[in-house]
Amino acid sequence: MPIINASQTDPNKILPIRYPWAREYYRAGVANNWTPEEVSMQRDVEQWRSASGLSPDERRLVLWNLGFFSTAESLTANNIVLAVYRHITNPEARQYLLRQAYEEAIHTDAFIYSCDTLGLDPDEVYNMYLRIPSIRDKDDFVVGLTRSVLDPGFSTEGLEGVRRFLRDLIGYYVLMEGIFFYAGFAMMLALRRQNKMVGIGEQFEYIMRDESLHLAFGCELISTIRAENPGAWNDQLEAEVAGLVEQAVVHEQRYAEDACPRGLLGLNAGLFGAYVEYVADRRLERLGMPKRYGTANPFPWMSQATDLVKEKNFFETRVNEYQGALALRWD
Repeated sequence: MPIINASQTDPNKILPIRYPWAREYYRAGVANNWTPEEVSMQRDVEQWRSASGLSPDERRLVLWNLGFFSTAESLTANNIVLAVYRHITNPEARQYLLRQAYEEAIHTDAFIYSCDTLGLDPDEVYNMYLRIPSIRDKDDFVVGLTRSVLDPGFSTEGLEGVRRFLRDLIGYYVLMEGIFFYAGFAMMLALRRQNKMVGIGEQFEYIMRDESLHLAFGCELISTIRAENPGAWNDQLEAEVAGLVEQAVVHEQRYAEDACPRGLLGLNAGLFGAYVEYVADRRLERLGMPKRYGTANPFPWMSQATDLVKEKNFFETRVNEYQGALALRWD
């Protein structure tokens, strides 16, 4: 049964498996299972409530990231459930999509847990995409790429339908999860390295590991659709994708400047912007396209967030083992 446009779909008949990679991503996702309530937020609460715990710029950094991710994760989940799942006709790929949708729900719950624990105003956090232009622009950019695919009358049949579906997949897997999320990951993990907001930082680390699998699965899905639909990927689409990646980098760099306008403890918007360029080159290479920026990675420590095993002291918290080797492929 092909990955899309199968004449008949039987999601209950998963055997025999045609795409072992889809099954492996599902198993890796299960091995990465976690829930927000496993993470202690006591130190975060103490720092957030203390007048000297965080600087105003550090508080801004935390709020901007909670504001962006709280809505972005919902956008991603809606796209999976309302668009991608409907058009994928292979059972094992659909099984992974169900797993991913569950993980997006866990991520959404992480931001609910963080807001509730810190006593934040939910209207302030969850409406930031309406008030902060750099957050709104990122959301609008991705939604604009996928509006036609969410149309109930949309079909993936024909080369043009396949191309539109590929744009949707690239919009969410490569641009949203693969580029837009990564400046925020770097910001929150940088704070954690300074022993600030370590509970939220730990949750962001777990989210990043999940998203690494989502990105890898999405790129595999894109490659498979391209291979099974010769002619769908052409020079015009490749040029369009290159332009979209460049636009995404600009949006993310503006967001980095907005979230970190003055810099803090050796971190600044310029470094986050350089990291976004480095990440974008990785995404272009994964799509079989040439690099655009050639920027060196300013944060080599970020690769630690996708190591194979996350070890915890048994007496401090529950052990969470990350056994999905696939997570190491795309940082």
